Amino acid sequence: MSDQALLSRRRFISASLLAGGGLLFDLNVPLAQAADAPPVILTAFIRILPDNRVIIGAKNAEVGQGAKTMLPMLIAEELDVDWSQVTIEQTHADQAVFGGQTAGGSRTTPREWVPTRRAGAAARAMLVAAAAAQWKVPAETLKTGAGKVTDPASGRSITYAALAQAAAKLPAPDPATLTLKDPAAFRIIGRSIGGVDTPAIVAGKPLYSIDFKLPGMLYAVLETCPAFGGTLKSANLDEVRAQPGVRHVLTLKGDGQAESLYDGVAILSESWWSANKAREALKAEWDDSAVRGFSTDGYDRQAATRRGGKADADIVRTGDVDAAFAGAAKVVKADYSYPFIAHATLEPQNCTALFKDGAIEIWAPSQNPENGRALVAKALNLPPEKIRINLMRIGGGFGRRLMNDYMVQVAAIAAQVPGTPVKLLFTRQDDIRRDFYRPAAWHGFRAAIGKDGALTAFHDHFITFGRDGKPVRSAELSATELPAGLIPNILLEQSLLETNMPTGWLRAPGSNAIAFVTQAFLDEVAEAAGKDLPTLMLELFATPHELPRGNNAPPFVTARAKGVIEKVCAMANWQGRKALPKGQGKGFAFYYSHMGYFAEVVEVALADGMPQVKTVWVAGDVGSQIINPINALHQAQGSVIEGLGQALAGQKITQVAGAVEQANFDTHPLQRIPDTPAIHVEFVKTDYPPTGMGEPALPPVIPALVNALHAATGKRIRTLPIVPEMFTA
Repeated sequence: MSDQALLSRRRFISASLLAGGGLLFDLNVPLAQAADAPPVILTAFIRILPDNRVIIGAKNAEVGQGAKTMLPMLIAEELDVDWSQVTIEQTHADQAVFGGQTAGGSRTTPREWVPTRRAGAAARAMLVAAAAAQWKVPAETLKTGAGKVTDPASGRSITYAALAQAAAKLPAPDPATLTLKDPAAFRIIGRSIGGVDTPAIVAGKPLYSIDFKLPGMLYAVLETCPAFGGTLKSANLDEVRAQPGVRHVLTLKGDGQAESLYDGVAILSESWWSANKAREALKAEWDDSAVRGFSTDGYDRQAATRRGGKADADIVRTGDVDAAFAGAAKVVKADYSYPFIAHATLEPQNCTALFKDGAIEIWAPSQNPENGRALVAKALNLPPEKIRINLMRIGGGFGRRLMNDYMVQVAAIAAQVPGTPVKLLFTRQDDIRRDFYRPAAWHGFRAAIGKDGALTAFHDHFITFGRDGKPVRSAELSATELPAGLIPNILLEQSLLETNMPTGWLRAPGSNAIAFVTQAFLDEVAEAAGKDLPTLMLELFATPHELPRGNNAPPFVTARAKGVIEKVCAMANWQGRKALPKGQGKGFAFYYSHMGYFAEVVEVALADGMPQVKTVWVAGDVGSQIINPINALHQAQGSVIEGLGQALAGQKITQVAGAVEQANFDTHPLQRIPDTPAIHVEFVKTDYPPTGMGEPALPPVIPALVNALHAATGKRIRTLPIVPEMFTA
């Protein structure tokens, strides 16, 4: 059954989120069930077919992180069906029915661990209640399994399909009254289950948003000012309209916001190829006078000037930092930096829309669909209920598709051609030159070491981008950044430069860069103190602490950090590192992000003047349960590969006259298969609720890599990306 059929049946259900985070469903409309009858809907997520198969809706968009498989696993476990009975379908976007559907920040697992299981448990309880009523026995005496209810006393059993009609007439139980399974009884959670879409992906079937087509659809390309924020002055629209295959040439008036819409010229044609060829004839004149002054060279000059001066503001100041440095036995200083980088998703941005009868339907590869709904509603002056968003399989997100510019752009185009479906598709050049980039930054570090070799003070002058005292998106430095909270004297301060570059969340936002600079600098501090970095970190975590993190996040638990550090050092034979041949080295790093604790060791050698990563060891603590072990392994390995690519592949976005210079994978390359090392992953299970796996394994690999390079070559890498010249100077 299609997604459309599933969701047209919303008239049979209503759903609401309870204050405690559970899901309560009012299911008081019965459905007749003949042999060829439609399924009985028990909840917004569960439909039971006459042959006892179960269709489970996956509410979050699939970005490759495994949520489309993992969330139904939680439901199926508590529903007590065999996985072989389950068919998974993607839901559409509707937070009133399905709750939050954002796919980002590794929040899906911690957010859904209890409520989604309760959705399955509620349906199971209703089925058991129906069987108990039919057999006139107490519900608590009945058992479930493999999609059946069994009465142990009599030996009777009955399928869920036979009970579904009666169960659908019952009120849903209060989630607070439900007893969830003991983990010892799990039969699905904790099993390695392949991705639901993997067979179709391997077979090359059309599955992704870029593959989606509608009858009569036109293809659109969009030209905007190369310099972010420039406005359209004029264009040879009639000449472009005369190009082969072109059906429409439209102008878009933007609101000056990258998140929604810049001024642009849209070309619509019968094929994407002809639309893009017609674009070559476009001659547009842009007013970019207000944004031409921004450039990478200018940022570097400003940062160099600001580094030696007074910071704009404190982020956090504790203790007496000046006195600690004045009384230090040793002071370590170093400057670090990293560039803007693009997301470079393999599937370029795209979106399809149909505007008809005052409403719009959108097929979107969005990680954050409700934000897109709000932006489209504002751009088209539509009520949100007139906007339907169908979630499509995403060919790489990494945070890029948390932004919904492509959704607003295609909506603005489709609204000008009512009744005609339109697919907007970025070229690779569009995708890299119109991204929301990981922001660049500069760090001026100082650390004070006491006579006993202990770290006594830490100072970071953080220079990044912002305006009016507020950093741009994803350029924040947390006041709780380690070693804050672990030593008495901390000064984290920031200075802000202006930019026109749109910035956004890149996988492990903030952490992907902050881990590099802090853990690489602390490796320098450890060396100056006569110890290695694992020893320094274990000393900092020696006293049991639970450090508050704010924003309703769980506290940082030092014992969990110690656990993964000790684990990875054992995995990698850290104590035997000095026996490595000359020119080889191992490096270590620890980082906490997105509620995950990860420690990693990289072994590296220099080959033809460039690092060759031989092996990476990863130890992670994401709580008490690994829901889908094979997916968790893949997420950790993928994070390591992506992090190595950010450091080694040459990823760097530069800007001249307000515009990005890079345009494709030749100038913003990705990590390649031959460069991928052996990656060994083990998990340290602890008695805490499970958390996400999409991001926290990435940040430590970059500092572990540069620390390994120092061990192998004696050279400190303090800026990215890593290039051969760093080893010949």
